Amino acid sequence: MIYSVRGTLVHTEQNLAVVECGGVGYGCRTTLNTLKDIKMGAEVTLYTYMSVREDAVELFGFSTLKELNTYKMLININGVGPKVGISILSILSPEQVAVSVSSGDWKTITQANGVGPKMAQRIVLELKDKFKSLEMDDSLSSEGSLNASAVSGNIPAAVQALSVLGFSASDVTPILTKLDKNMTVEQMIGATLKRLGK
Repeated sequence: MIYSVRGTLVHTEQNLAVVECGGVGYGCRTTLNTLKDIKMGAEVTLYTYMSVREDAVELFGFSTLKELNTYKMLININGVGPKVGISILSILSPEQVAVSVSSGDWKTITQANGVGPKMAQRIVLELKDKFKSLEMDDSLSSEGSLNASAVSGNIPAAVQALSVLGFSASDVTPILTKLDKNMTVEQMIGATLKRLGK
């Protein structure tokens, strides 16, 4: 499995970035958000996912691990293929996907090409179920219970949304409780990810 590619960005087109590593150009299907993050001629690192089908082998690349992880969660949902996953993450950041899921806002997800109301509702339902099980695990620890009693405002929604991205309540609650309570959920998620170095 190819975990990542690092080299010079030599070519881009819609949803494609070509990274030259050791004289070999790796064509990675990617999102518009990743294309905005990388610069032509610069050294870049893309975290990758390889899709192997009977008729094609494709490499997908993302500028951040959180985008890759969100992509993997999306394509594990029945009916959400590689192209639809790219389409969703081209109009929404991982933080925005997490907020949409945690708030039940499936309509925002339908802005992506190829995503209808039924698919968007399935995405919200299945991802919500995934991080509900994560929350159950966190509530088993006394630390998690203490953290839960200390939160207020947008913090519970931010904790819920961050769990979509794979972070436990015990990891993020101490950071969130120190932030400005007037911040939006999305701002809280962004600030927390920055402090976690993600």
